[in-house]
Amino acid sequence: MSSLEIREVEAFLAVAEELHFGRAGERLYVSQSRVSQLLRALESRVGARLVERTSRRVRLTPLGERLLADLRPAYNCLQTALDTARAEARGVGGRLRIGFQGTANDHVMNALSLFHDRHPDCATEIVEIPFSDPFGPLHSGEVDTAVVLLPMEEQELVLGQVFSKQPQALAVSTGHPFAQHASLSAEDLAGCPLISVHGAAPEYWRRAQAPRITPGGLAIPAGPTVSTLQEGLALVAAGRGAMLLCHPTADYYGRRAVTYVPVTGLDDSYLGLVWHRDRESARIRAFSQALAAVDR
Repeated sequence: MSSLEIREVEAFLAVAEELHFGRAGERLYVSQSRVSQLLRALESRVGARLVERTSRRVRLTPLGERLLADLRPAYNCLQTALDTARAEARGVGGRLRIGFQGTANDHVMNALSLFHDRHPDCATEIVEIPFSDPFGPLHSGEVDTAVVLLPMEEQELVLGQVFSKQPQALAVSTGHPFAQHASLSAEDLAGCPLISVHGAAPEYWRRAQAPRITPGGLAIPAGPTVSTLQEGLALVAAGRGAMLLCHPTADYYGRRAVTYVPVTGLDDSYLGLVWHRDRESARIRAFSQALAAVDR
């Protein structure tokens, strides 16, 4: 087999992610026919179809799905290696605006310190982003990258380093019956209205923070809605409902009128570094690498 052409790989990845030849061409700054030509060349190397294309839709074949799963991490590693070499040769300068929901934890601050040590010519700006709109500042360009509470399913955004795995706790008022428990099960949430977030946050994200059913299928009552974490904790203290929070957030926002009870049977919470696909830069990738380095 002749040597692999990187543009063929890039064409396949663009089509696989966009599922549209025109948009894939715009992303690669080539014509739609050139994308088709590159994809056919790759399929010829593989010996099978990778993409099914009709007048109505574009989709990957099962083989294409498997190739995408194998190829994307390898391509990202190649990009990272080249960016690291460029950064070492030229230095990562300019400014990096990093968004945070609430407050930056020790993990992020350690990564910031390492990033500054590695790239002293790059200034960083810390920007607090709304708890009720974790992805809006990325779409608008207000920040270059952001540390947000997962999940993240936005097609226009890229999920980089995932870190800070933490168990969840239920914030309740000190007068609530649950406040006397050493721990709770996820099924216990069926007896407690959960305060949820309103605003621009997508529905899937809001439901992840305040689920409406337990893992066993019991309905969880809906409590009031808020736009900030502080508003939610004020309602918790007043006995208007409860909130699910990770332990570090609970510790940071500790109040005398609020008790945090561990909950078993729920998925752990995670933070992720996210950025807009169209505005990816060496600075962002360098900060993601710093996060990965302090996570070891």
